[in-house]
Amino acid sequence: MDGFISLLVFAGLFYLMMRFGCGAHMIHGHHHRNGHSDHKQRESYKDPVCGMEVAPDQGYRKVHEGQEYRFCSRSCLDKFDADPGRYLRNTGEQS
Repeated sequence: MDGFISLLVFAGLFYLMMRFGCGAHMIHGHHHRNGHSDHKQRESYKDPVCGMEVAPDQGYRKVHEGQEYRFCSRSCLDKFDADPGRYLRNTGEQS
């Protein structure tokens, strides 16, 4: 019986920490980039391979040299991975 009570206490503390403590931002989505809480999320990204507009929650995501890119398909992502410079030159973002 003591083991069960210890388990309940541990589960209660775990719940409180996830709900209100260090894990709260993970559950509620209140994470902030670079410490700014009022940043505006981009409305869309332009696929550097085919030029298609891609919503922030759609497609494939790739961070290349600190810059985030979105791809409409796995095929476009694979093409970018094979030669990023080719597609970044086309957009004027890298020489």
